Amino acid sequence: MPRQVVDLDAVRELALALPDVEESTSWGATSFKVSGRMFACEAIHSSAEDRTLMVRMDKGLRDELLATDPDVYYLTPHYAPYPTLLVRLDRVNRASLRKVLGTACVFVGSQGRQKRATRGKKRTKAAATRAARPSRRTR
Repeated sequence: MPRQVVDLDAVRELALALPDVEESTSWGATSFKVSGRMFACEAIHSSAEDRTLMVRMDKGLRDELLATDPDVYYLTPHYAPYPTLLVRLDRVNRASLRKVLGTACVFVGSQGRQKRATRGKKRTKAAATRAARPSRRTR
């Protein structure tokens, strides 16, 4: 049975099947976002190989995938400090890509929910000091 080709159209089909996902552009490249936050895009940095997709995910899971299937998944020094994984579209199968995209979508979506939940709750030391100090008008 011939292997299905995974190209940007296949990535688009799989990504847009996920809930709340929209297609966009980032740095001039096709990207996919959930709640306005990018979870996957064409890897455009010069260190990435042609036909590579960048997905955002937890570094622990990324390291597992890198160890499990280094022919499909890889990193370059540019991407290594970030919670990202590079996927060779020429070598990944649709089922694996579907799982990776789903994982990336959940990872980014959960980060956005955490930020929204803590928004306004953090107070810096300077803000706490100002709040505790009487205003100049009441002195």
